[in-house]
Amino acid sequence: MPSLASAKPKESFTPETRSALLSRLLAVRAHSLALAREWSAEDQALQSMPDASPTKWHLAHTSWFFEAVVLQPHQAGFSWFDARWAHLFNSYYEALGPRHPRPARGVLSRPTLAQVHAYRAHVDAQLQALAQDASADVWAAVAPLLELGLHHEQQHQELMLTDLLHAFSCNPLLPACISAPTTRMPTPALRAVPHSTHPTAARWVPLPGGVHTVGHAGNSFAFDNEQPQHQVLLQPYQLADRLVTCGEFAQFVADGGYQRPQLWLSDGWATVQAQGWQAPAYWLAPGDARAPSDGWQVFGLHGVQALQADEPVTQLSFYEACAYAEWAATQAESAGARLPTEFEWEAAFATHSLTQMTGHAWQWTRSSYAPYPGFQPFAGAVGEYNGKFMSGQQVLRGSSLATPAGHTRPTYRNFFPPAARWQFSGLRLAKDATC
Repeated sequence: MPSLASAKPKESFTPETRSALLSRLLAVRAHSLALAREWSAEDQALQSMPDASPTKWHLAHTSWFFEAVVLQPHQAGFSWFDARWAHLFNSYYEALGPRHPRPARGVLSRPTLAQVHAYRAHVDAQLQALAQDASADVWAAVAPLLELGLHHEQQHQELMLTDLLHAFSCNPLLPACISAPTTRMPTPALRAVPHSTHPTAARWVPLPGGVHTVGHAGNSFAFDNEQPQHQVLLQPYQLADRLVTCGEFAQFVADGGYQRPQLWLSDGWATVQAQGWQAPAYWLAPGDARAPSDGWQVFGLHGVQALQADEPVTQLSFYEACAYAEWAATQAESAGARLPTEFEWEAAFATHSLTQMTGHAWQWTRSSYAPYPGFQPFAGAVGEYNGKFMSGQQVLRGSSLATPAGHTRPTYRNFFPPAARWQFSGLRLAKDATC
């Protein structure tokens, strides 16, 4: 295993005291176990597709990250918990050695879940010892890596929910990931909301064009792909004051949206045909044997529930978001609609008349995932974190109902391939000011 002495992110934040940062880190680590508490060992071993990972793997991988990136290069007298596990739980870091194939993570019955829990406890204890004993120079190098690892683990907490939800969607019993809607989950959303059969029509909020500053700057944490801060020129535009709802998307479905190739990008239409899409992922049509009902049902974290017309639609691919926008552009109340760019979204973030900007659904934008002018990846192996994925991906903004508390920023750039729809991803409409 090569040394990671140079694997230090740019210091774009002011380090906290050791005790404050360690306390926050251990709280995040504990939250990962809390999320998985009601899932069985069998649940946590499931891998339902190559893009998803078992919960057990997420719990081990986030521990390996701290072991490989923080402890190995910086802890005096370091020794691996089990050196063989680096091969199992490295995700995509070429600089850190070979990896077990991603599509085969579900075959790893060993180590057991109990062994992974022991691994996590060992890593936590070693991180505490390092924080307490490190010299000032070592701590200066370690603190940014701990911050990076903390946010990395929060990303995996959301994936734990979305990956298991996909696995459960493949089970004819459609079990709930979370026992009851009234359960208070340690996440910012997953909240009960009032429902109405006829949601209020979206309102168009005019926003100014001109030169806008986007990207992250300041003393708080940000990933390298959010930097550097720079200026963009925007034409005057409008954003819908809320997200597209399930009821509105149901109208698109009822109007034959999945049978009209003129609404779809070419690759999107090919995907619809190849995969037989007829509605968003996890929607169950009336009469579906898995959830007999007179109306549409939606499978989610709390199991199968009746479609709520005023809830934001989720589990959409970029292709579906684009097709809906194309369809909405032909409707009188949304004539000229389109998806916003990521810069339009960010420039509008602080507008008080916009709602549901965070905490409901990641919002697809029309922006391809590309580096900002002057982009500099983190130094060392952690430089593989974001930059090498800047091809064939689309940017999403905001955050979802599964995003952990403290993991949301207006500059945050999430990204997924355009066909991905197992995430809590939805859309907000935009249009030009002249429409």
